[in-house]
Formats: sequence, C-alpha cells, structure tokens
Amino acid sequence: MGRNLPAKLPAVLHFHGWGASRGGTSYPEDNPSARAKSRVESGMLACFTSDQNDVSYLTRTTQDNSANMNAMIRQLPRLSAASNKLSRCAFASRSVHIEKKIEELGIELPAAPAPKANYNITCRVPDENTLYVSGHLPITADGTLITGALNPEGGGLTVEEGYEAARHCGLNIIATLKNHLGDLDKVEQVIKVFGIVNSSTDFKHQHLVMDGCSDVIMEVFDKPVGYHARSAIGVNTLPLDASVEVEAIVKIKS
Repeated sequence: MGRNLPAKLPAVLHFHGWGASRGGTSYPEDNPSARAKSRVESGMLACFTSDQNDVSYLTRTTQDNSANMNAMIRQLPRLSAASNKLSRCAFASRSVHIEKKIEELGIELPAAPAPKANYNITCRVPDENTLYVSGHLPITADGTLITGALNPEGGGLTVEEGYEAARHCGLNIIATLKNHLGDLDKVEQVIKVFGIVNSSTDFKHQHLVMDGCSDVIMEVFDKPVGYHARSAIGVNTLPLDASVEVEAIVKIKS
C-alpha cells in the first residue's frame, strides 16, 4: 500500500509507519512491540498489526456505529485484508459466545487438569499463535478418572463406554483452553487432535471411540473452528490405566 492518503480520510484513522497521526500518537515502522494484538480501552477500539502494508492502528469512539466503521474501511486499499483485521478486532474485549453456548448445551466443564508429571499442560511457541496441548485423560466433573481397556469381548469397556471416556478427554481439553486463554472465543481453529485408546489387540474400533472427543469439540466450537484433523491409535496400556488419552494442536487469535 502506498503512502498517499485518500482525499478525505476520517481523523480517527491512523496508519503504521506514517509518523505522528492526527491523534498525536506516533507508531514508527521499526517499533518491535507492534505485534498483532488487540485491546479495548477508554471507550475506544484499538487494533495493532505487524503487517506494515495493512491498517495497523484503527480507533473508534463508542459513538461511531458499524455503518460508519464500514464506510471508513471502504476508503482504504486492500479492502479484504483490512476487513479481516477489523473483524478480529471488533470483539477485542472478552467475549462469552462459546461459554454461553456451553451453558445452553447443558455441558459441565471439569476443573482444568494439572500435569501428572514433569511437563507443562500447554506450550506456545514464542511469537506464534499455535498452542500445543498435552495429552488429557478422561476425568469427569467430579474428579473420577475413567480407567480400563476397550475390550468388549473380554469383559472390558464397550465402544459406547470408550466414546464417553473420549468425550471427557475433549471436555478436559476445552477446560484447559478456557483456563489458558481466559476466553474460549480466542480459539481460531482446532487444528488437530491425536487420540490414544487403551485397548486389546482384538479391538479395532479406536476411530469410533475417538468420535466422543471430536463430537464434543464440534458441539462447542462448530464449523469451521472446531472441524479438525485427527489420528486415533490403540495401545495395550496408558498412564494410570486411563481408557483414553487425547492431545491437541490449536490456533489462537492474535
């Protein structure tokens, strides 16, 4: 995007790297702190981006309505990119859409689990928006761990019981995301889940067991956010004799 302003841009628009804006604030191009983030403060919406070719600082007083906002954005080049930046910033304050949906579905999240050994429950690569979620076990809301191998023919757990165990793994992952992010609406995409099923060598329906986890993720986040890639394998044992263990990779919003 060139540095020539349209003839009449509203005074509330500020652009990265153009020195002092009409609001009296300067945002130099080499500012290392201008990474993608968003915040709402003092009745104004602020959006920052590290992309020096797009809008990087956009403020709006609470009196501006959405029509005025759209009119301002339409005056800018690269409409699509700018609109995407704006849509991410439009709900910069804490949102409760997903949490409200969980309540409406009658879903009870367990307490966010703690690591069972020497590892972190989540890990985020610095300067990236990808969150790696450690393996989660099927712990119910009352703290009970579902144990035992999937082995219907040998008196072990059935597919239906395994499905419920995997569902509880999914709920524990969601609880961890809420605890880590503070707001489930910050989840941009559930990228992949990896399921490990404690099962006998004769059991061949690990994929059906893992539907319990996938289904609850889809119930909560829906498409496209919750629609994920997945793998499911069977093993002859799991830590603490857990029936299922599930880990996940999640992209979070800037």
